[in-house]
Amino acid sequence: MDELKVKFEQVIWIAKTLFKRSMVTGSTGNISFRNENDVYISGSGTCFGTIKEGQFSRLSLKGNVINSVKPSKEYPLHLMLYKNKPEVQAVIHTHSFYSVLYSCIKHENESDIIPSYTPYLKMKVGKVGLIPYEKPGSEELFSAMEKRLIHSDAYILKQHGTVVSGKTLMDAFYGLEELEESAKLAWFLEQKKELDV
Repeated sequence: MDELKVKFEQVIWIAKTLFKRSMVTGSTGNISFRNENDVYISGSGTCFGTIKEGQFSRLSLKGNVINSVKPSKEYPLHLMLYKNKPEVQAVIHTHSFYSVLYSCIKHENESDIIPSYTPYLKMKVGKVGLIPYEKPGSEELFSAMEKRLIHSDAYILKQHGTVVSGKTLMDAFYGLEELEESAKLAWFLEQKKELDV
């Protein structure tokens, strides 16, 4: 089986798994992977729960659409990571509940907002930065992300969702799951601190 076919099998499995786990709902979220000098990203309006190979847009690294599928409006977030971090081969953006919830509270260090209550977040993801709120898909959002790109390894868009990359699709998936579990743990521990005061 060729490498591109394997990547499509993985990306579709990941998308459907995330949908089943309620990490995305409806037609929210987007997922991409790099294959040689092209990027394949879920098309605009697609649903992770039903996505098929023919619903991926094929882009050049400059953002030119190569096939007939319209890309997700947030494709610039993905291309930004591929261009600035050469090791990145996959990017996943979801609206995971606890990550979004945790982004809504005040954070002292916005380049690393989730505490290391367990070792796994740092091992699998690294530092998780907060990107200030801007309208989804807007130039303002892309600009805000670009300004903070080098300070963190993964990101939570404030009041919006996560952006996690990886050296492979599965690395990105594992990282995303770890980030959401860490955000959940942090949320409950922060609430307990408030109650203990």
